[in-house]
Amino acid sequence: MTSSFVANTELSRCFAASMISAPSKPNSTKTILRNCAINGSSSRIRSLSVAAHNLTPGRVRVSSRVLSLSGSSSGGLTYKDAGVDIDAGSELVRRITKMAPGIGGFGGLFPLGDSYLVAGTDGVGTKLKLAFETGIHDTIGIDLVAMSVNDIVTSGAKPLFFLDYFATSRLDVDLAEKVIKGIVDGCQQSDCALLGGETAEMPDFYAEGEYDLSGFAVGIVKKDSVIDGKNIVAGDVLIGLPSSGVHSNGFSLVRRVLAQSGLSLKDQLPGANITLGKALMAPTVIYVKQVLDIISKGGVKGIAHITGGGFTDNIPRVFPKGLGAVIYKDSWEVPAVFKWIQQAGRIEDGEMRRTFNMGIGMVLVVSHEASRKILEGGHGAYTAYHIGEVVNGEGVSYSS
Repeated sequence: MTSSFVANTELSRCFAASMISAPSKPNSTKTILRNCAINGSSSRIRSLSVAAHNLTPGRVRVSSRVLSLSGSSSGGLTYKDAGVDIDAGSELVRRITKMAPGIGGFGGLFPLGDSYLVAGTDGVGTKLKLAFETGIHDTIGIDLVAMSVNDIVTSGAKPLFFLDYFATSRLDVDLAEKVIKGIVDGCQQSDCALLGGETAEMPDFYAEGEYDLSGFAVGIVKKDSVIDGKNIVAGDVLIGLPSSGVHSNGFSLVRRVLAQSGLSLKDQLPGANITLGKALMAPTVIYVKQVLDIISKGGVKGIAHITGGGFTDNIPRVFPKGLGAVIYKDSWEVPAVFKWIQQAGRIEDGEMRRTFNMGIGMVLVVSHEASRKILEGGHGAYTAYHIGEVVNGEGVSYSS
């Protein structure tokens, strides 16, 4: 983030201290400095930047929120029905690939000495709409951090710092504070510093009481420790880490199902002792610490963050050409919220698996030898399931 001059009403803010203590930052009081500018210029802390000619092609992720199945012979809802079009998304990816070869991974890699900086960026999609309706604003920042740090940890990278962008038509300081508190919580969970951010007040651009969020994370991993999937072979084991629910993907379809169901966010989720609002707003799990712990045990060859595109599109992204996966359908308990979504929307199995995480938010591809140690080595620190295996032949299939 560089120094900037902005017009109209825009507020800049910067954070003077890292949220975690470090040798180069002896003051760990977590003091926050805010600089504001109205109808003029703003000052902000200048952050690290890299000259364009030093940039090498990274494995930049194009969000797979745009992926969906087209149509449904059963008459049930699809992601495309909810306004998310696979054809438009595929065409954009095709065009971007021409300009920036190497797209396809979950994070972008930048060489730095014997290491790579790994960067990721994302938002929280239309889950924000439910935040506005439920009034739950203090956890949406956790979702924001999670979507980026969970992407970059798939390369084995430890997150270093995070930056956010908060935009609204009229700044409600109390509401914004709640959102930023969630961002702070997410950074603490992922053991990274909230380095800075931008608050933009743009009259007439958003509806009253609404806002938008984006996040940006950078991590680091040694070049000889990168998790890149190149050594994956048939017979390797798929280990799944449980999700907290829908996380931050598929909410355009969720909201369509909710509208069709006749239930409100205050009604109880069928099959569970929780309201629909609280179930749907459960913050995304931040997997950083447990994934890095599992990586330290050895044998991890590939990692897929299960976001938009579900199992069907995300797991194959880490495989070498010619390999696919078989998923054991009954190897974990599918949370009640997904059962309700499918039943209320009459959504086909294939559409569910390609839109939602179905209760598994991260999938690790590990050697057969390492799988037992990982599955049994949590000692209560984490839960993991043996959910499938790598097979010859591309794509994802499902078996009992």
